[in-house]
Amino acid sequence: MIKVGIIGAGRIGKVHAESITNYVPNAEIKGIADPYIDDETEEWANSMGIPNVYKDYKEILTDSEIEAVLVCSSTDTHSQISIEAAKAGKHIFCEKPIDHDLDKIHEVLNVVEEEGVKFQVGFNRRFDHNFKAVKEAVEAGKVGEPHIIKITSRDPEAPPIDYVKLSGGIFLDMTIHDFDMVRYLSGSEVEEVYAAGEVLVDPEIGEAGDVDTAVITLKLKNGAIAVIDNSREAAYGYDQRAEVFGSKGSVKVTNDRESTAVVSTEKGVTKEKPLYFFLERYMESFADEIKQFVNAVANDTEVPVDGTDGLKPILIGLAAQKSLEKGRPVKPSQIAKN
Repeated sequence: MIKVGIIGAGRIGKVHAESITNYVPNAEIKGIADPYIDDETEEWANSMGIPNVYKDYKEILTDSEIEAVLVCSSTDTHSQISIEAAKAGKHIFCEKPIDHDLDKIHEVLNVVEEEGVKFQVGFNRRFDHNFKAVKEAVEAGKVGEPHIIKITSRDPEAPPIDYVKLSGGIFLDMTIHDFDMVRYLSGSEVEEVYAAGEVLVDPEIGEAGDVDTAVITLKLKNGAIAVIDNSREAAYGYDQRAEVFGSKGSVKVTNDRESTAVVSTEKGVTKEKPLYFFLERYMESFADEIKQFVNAVANDTEVPVDGTDGLKPILIGLAAQKSLEKGRPVKPSQIAKN
């Protein structure tokens, strides 16, 4: 039984706690820490069977029984807590992004390597049943050589403006999942990025220095071209689709819905809207990524999404930001050298 500690008791920390409790039989949560712990959170932790609740995450790092930690705290703390956890000999699951600062990311990766601990980054969409099916079809050669990759990712509603201000921008907050998905589905690396963006949803997002609508074109090392389109607000629900078109055919996945029922009458043909909330859409994938992390710790095997997988989407995101600012294509390799 692997004993784990969770650092951060916000929404994603609670998601992972519930995943471990309900779906990961070889793991046990020994403690959870958050500086803003209140009576409601303590009551929730008790209901989950978590025996220890702390305000100071260092209580988890100094617990010799805890083998692995989940870093689910605010983005600006991910790198520092990961470094401290590695030096404490803990295996680490870190929510994306590791950091927005490349120097800090490299410091994390260096310390993790020096300490010999496992380090997995939380790109949960790789574990989604739809996207895994696309990946398997591509790897099996069913579509031949990939030529075009299309990813649509649109949220049902814009996040609070206070969140936007601290998010790092749409490319490092939202599109980062899609950058990872391009790498995952194509099996190739991004060589060049061109981004176009506008403020079409909420003027406050523009006032905060960000965009809420974007299209990004990426040239890949294997010759394929990828196109990502993002919006912070889709009136009909959480829109998550992907397609890989290749020399022998294509594979495409569309949105999950509450049912696949299609009603056909003289007035028209209707079906249900996509699931509205990301937790409805991806709950199974959150559980699977933690299950695989725990298995890697228990069996001393490689984690499925490592630190390099955490670094490269940040490079692509920073290239996209620069492309938007300069109005020209930018290579991630140029960002890496700066």
